[in-house]
Amino acid sequence: MTPKKVAFITGSSRGIGLGIAEHLARKGFDLAINGVREESAVTEVLNQLRTLGTEVIYCRGSVADADARRQMLRQIEAHFGQLNLLVNNAGIAPRVRADILEASEESFDEVLTVNLKGPYFLTQAVANWMITQKEANPDFEGSIITVSSISATVASVNRGDYCLSKAGLSMATQLFAARLGAFGIPVYEVRPGIIKTDMTAGVTDKYDKLIADGLTIQPRWGLPDDVGRAVAAIAEGGFPYSTGQVFMVDGGLTLARL
Repeated sequence: MTPKKVAFITGSSRGIGLGIAEHLARKGFDLAINGVREESAVTEVLNQLRTLGTEVIYCRGSVADADARRQMLRQIEAHFGQLNLLVNNAGIAPRVRADILEASEESFDEVLTVNLKGPYFLTQAVANWMITQKEANPDFEGSIITVSSISATVASVNRGDYCLSKAGLSMATQLFAARLGAFGIPVYEVRPGIIKTDMTAGVTDKYDKLIADGLTIQPRWGLPDDVGRAVAAIAEGGFPYSTGQVFMVDGGLTLARL
């Protein structure tokens, strides 16, 4: 029997990452779930995913920590012996939304380390592992999907560090797509818009009004389920000739209109 494909989704114990994990489980992937909370705090989530017929392990650690990244990949290799899909999803918002004329270096360093530096070097490590797997088995199928944000191109002057981190992720997708093309490992970016999660809970009233006033063409919040559907569709392998491309999941927010 052909072994099931294995997906490692960072920041996947809740929010968008969990929405992605649920859809990948339904597509037949075994899962390595990641978060920074103790495993006891996410047991219910892990068991919920297992009811979908998938094997699930929990890899605790911050993508910003180099030792944690190495340990998580060792854990995946020891348990599954392979990795077919990396979904870079973990990310944080700035602790304080501050105007770029006043924002602190401390916030910049924290946001860029978690949102950009961590995923960049995790992707580097996974890419090298996937190349090794491909060399050992020409039939190996691997891919990398990075979840960024419309903030990669939509300027928010009170979240400059966040916007820069997402713009950097977008370029990282292009860089790794260019580097891994020769190995048959496609790399994609999924760019969500306004998604209802813990991260956006504090600005619900603001975006409720903006959406009602026409911010998005589809007049509703996006949901983790929307992003999960998009990632799973790409992960299935239906876009083999689209490496480096951006898939928008924003309800039409960024569509230019008159």
